Amino acid sequence: MKKSQILKIAFIGQKGIPATYGGIENFTEEVSLRLAKKGHRVTVYCRPHYTSWEGSYRGVDLKKIKSIKTKHLDALSHTFLCSLDSLKNNFDIICYQALGPSSLCFVPRFLGKTKVFTLIHSLDWKREKWGKVAQFLIRMAEYPSILFPHKVAVVSDALKSYFEEKFNVRVEKLTPGIKPAKFREPDRIKEFGLERDKYILFLGRLVPEKGCHYLLEAFQNLDTDFKLFIGGDGCFSDEYLKKLHQKKSDRIIFGGYVDEKLKEELFSSTYLFVLPSEMEGLPHTVLEALSYGKCVLASDIPENREASGPWGINFKNKDVFDLKEKLRLLLARKDLVNSKNKERMEYIGKNYSWDKTADDLEKIFIDCFSIGRGTVTVPLRKNFEKRGGTL
Repeated sequence: MKKSQILKIAFIGQKGIPATYGGIENFTEEVSLRLAKKGHRVTVYCRPHYTSWEGSYRGVDLKKIKSIKTKHLDALSHTFLCSLDSLKNNFDIICYQALGPSSLCFVPRFLGKTKVFTLIHSLDWKREKWGKVAQFLIRMAEYPSILFPHKVAVVSDALKSYFEEKFNVRVEKLTPGIKPAKFREPDRIKEFGLERDKYILFLGRLVPEKGCHYLLEAFQNLDTDFKLFIGGDGCFSDEYLKKLHQKKSDRIIFGGYVDEKLKEELFSSTYLFVLPSEMEGLPHTVLEALSYGKCVLASDIPENREASGPWGINFKNKDVFDLKEKLRLLLARKDLVNSKNKERMEYIGKNYSWDKTADDLEKIFIDCFSIGRGTVTVPLRKNFEKRGGTL
């Protein structure tokens, strides 16, 4: 296939676009719009309960397929029906996203002529919303997700190392981008009683693995007039959400769903951004905070350290005492918090671009056409040649 050739591309696994919440949905929107602008014919499969938009969206075709909207069956049922539908659409390449959905990539891989690519954003079996049986099944989904497609990519170095070491296959790294910061004067945040540089910010889904409970426990025992703003909703985590809200106070504010404009206000005026997560893929909110020049305090898991680069401050994962002491230090040291604002912004601008992400993804798509129809994911040379193989 020539680089100049127009591709017919489909995205499966995401809830849909335009993105209202979800890192995978945001990723899909940003890259699909850019690929369509390059002239490719792009289809994004959507779930009706997520996407209200009809027809096409800024040059991208939206195809709604129903799903069984339950915690365990929503993604799987939608992906299965989309995979069957894809067989009659003659796509050149299908991009599956996330471990669960990617496990069904074998449908077009072996029943059609389509090239198949999987993009893994995180180790979803680590999420606490899943019971032991579901965690086991999602973990087993790694095998078809990694071994069946023509190419595999991940969003972080930690994920790349994990899959290459476990499966002895080549895995690409596809770095997500970030939108340029859009600074806003404090307006809507005043409704929550927030003032510029007088609050700490958490944004994310209110699920156990995001670690918000560690932050609440550490913050409520601090002697400070700063406030803590918790932005985000739960996701199949009602009981956890109730426990968090029990800590609500004049200083601890729950804002619920945060739209784009409010998010821009919050990032523009926050003193400090905190992400106490136990697991991540590559945390988009860390990149966003740095793009506004903000100081980031995050748990010391590899994915958080990778995202924050040389500019993050870390505490021991799941350690409330260490988190509390780091918060105490940063609240007392405004010079430490505000001294590298420009450098943080420049770091993000230099290393995280959606244009580059779309270009890299396009190259991976094109490279898939150099791989034979019967070939499964290519093994790593260093281990393959030890067994007498050749590439």
